[in-house]
Amino acid sequence: MRVALLTLEALASAAPVRRFVAGHPDRIALVALSDPYRPQQGGMVAQLLRLLRRSGPRLLPYLIVNFELPRIARWLPRGAMPAERTPMAVLCARLGVRAETVADMNAPTFHQMMASSGADIILTFHCDQILSPATLACLPHGGLNVHAGLLPEQRGPVPTIHALLAETPAFGVTVHRLIPRIDAGPMLAQVRLDLPTTTSALEAAIRLHEAAIPLVIEILDALARGPVAEHASAPRPYCGFPTPAQLRHLAAMGRRTTSWRDIVRALRTPV
Repeated sequence: MRVALLTLEALASAAPVRRFVAGHPDRIALVALSDPYRPQQGGMVAQLLRLLRRSGPRLLPYLIVNFELPRIARWLPRGAMPAERTPMAVLCARLGVRAETVADMNAPTFHQMMASSGADIILTFHCDQILSPATLACLPHGGLNVHAGLLPEQRGPVPTIHALLAETPAFGVTVHRLIPRIDAGPMLAQVRLDLPTTTSALEAAIRLHEAAIPLVIEILDALARGPVAEHASAPRPYCGFPTPAQLRHLAAMGRRTTSWRDIVRALRTPV
């Protein structure tokens, strides 16, 4: 079972996704890297303004550490790097795996790229583009998504922030079927992690994405043998980027979206 891996390089997932690729290059038919500043989303400035209108300035540290510091890190001098610290395009070139940056994963040109890649199934692993029905129909086994939250409750782009907003945080990672509705497809596997409330939202995301790797391997192997049990449930309300009030509440509880350790990780994880 070979995959077309669709991902967005950012601190929250870069190291785990690179370990997955480096450990299983024979399973990877294609790596598609989402362009975070794609023109159809208005580029970097328009996206930043939208997020600031939604969440206010308290979200800036999370955005900077997750997205911008790893991009700055590529210009820092460094010696030989292990797989988890090697930008995906460089790692894929080393492994002989095709990697392309894709602005629109629903475009016919990308459909053709996937269809010709030899992939059997789509795997979105921290990907910020919502796939259309036509895209999901490109490969014979459809698509799977790795979601760093406990579905059906923690739907949305930043589940670890919403986990920390709960009085008693519940952390976990879910692998589910891709459907056009966000984080609403039937679940194939889920695991909970017992993380302290002192864990930042970014560190929690990294650890949850790491915990997803054995789940993904197990599911791919099972799908290669035949049908796999899928568990559907009614989707709960969508949890988007936090509001300013939610971020103030998070700070009042002594919890953080990011930490100094995340800054160090970001500067050691170039993209």
